[in-house]
Amino acid sequence: MNEAGSVPTALAGHAETDNRSWPTKLAPYRQARQGRALVELGITAVPFLALWVAMWLSLGLGYWLTLLLAVPAAGLLVRLFVIQHDCGHGSFFPGRQANDWLGRVLGVLTLTPYGHWRHEHALHHATSGNLDRRGRGDVEMLTVREFRALPRWRQAIYRLSRSPLAVIGAGPLLVFVLKHRWPDHPARASREAWRDVMATNLAITVTLTVLAALIGAYELLLVQLPITWLASAMGVWVFYVQHQFEHTYWERDGAWGQQDGALHGSSHFDLPPMLRWMTANIGAHHLHHLCSRIPSYRLPEALAAYPELRGMNRLTLQKSLQSFHLALWDETQCRLVTFRDAQQPQSAASNVATPSTSVA
Repeated sequence: MNEAGSVPTALAGHAETDNRSWPTKLAPYRQARQGRALVELGITAVPFLALWVAMWLSLGLGYWLTLLLAVPAAGLLVRLFVIQHDCGHGSFFPGRQANDWLGRVLGVLTLTPYGHWRHEHALHHATSGNLDRRGRGDVEMLTVREFRALPRWRQAIYRLSRSPLAVIGAGPLLVFVLKHRWPDHPARASREAWRDVMATNLAITVTLTVLAALIGAYELLLVQLPITWLASAMGVWVFYVQHQFEHTYWERDGAWGQQDGALHGSSHFDLPPMLRWMTANIGAHHLHHLCSRIPSYRLPEALAAYPELRGMNRLTLQKSLQSFHLALWDETQCRLVTFRDAQQPQSAASNVATPSTSVA
């Protein structure tokens, strides 16, 4: 086992477990429960709205109190995003229409166009761990050879994109405030994608205009900006470490397997109870990738039924901080390495395969 308590894919060998059987094993946990879903929504949305109002009322008492209240409010917004994520998989409510309408409404709060994001996220699930099909709903990741082939200015940009400043600093805010305002790959985006994104933008604009008219534009900024920044930073970090750990899984198209990518390429981010609740159990990401139709509120139930999955790719909060340093995939060693590791002799001859054309 590695230090995180997981079994490295390079050592474990995929033959030890028939990964293709996991969706069948996990199928009993796919059934969404209407009552449970309504409770989960209520205990998330109502406190979020109450904290939002409390932040507005606290502006006259001292902005330090407003910022203090922004922390739990942001955590609840992350939880609402995971609920929206469940809706995109059709797993939160039993019915598709209920999932889609809730997803669209939550997309206004999370600044995320629901329909387009759902499509891109489905592609992420379908290609996770495939080196030749990167670039759809994932974090940009280069191999050692690809990084070495870049001009110095491109290397500098990639290094910056992997820095803490980008991952949990300005980057998340730019993603949710700016990047989500148009479709991914806009030149190739369909009319449906543009329509969904523009409809979300319109709904966000109307909502902000009404709120600004009610409480004032400056007051709205003081309340909403810290929530948006904190929630986006929390959410991006959770998403980042779900696939960025040392012994993750990446293979070229011919050797890639979807279930292998799900089980060995997704982490079990084992968070403390309160953070696990705030992130709606999505830290059990390997289980989620094995069977994406399991509602987030049933992931603990499924994980308890298969204890062998608890230690698989397990990351603690402290261990997850090492993901800041892991930046390049070494195809020879089958692990993520640091920029410094990539300069070592064992990496010099690595990654002799043709670089993926999907990373431009």
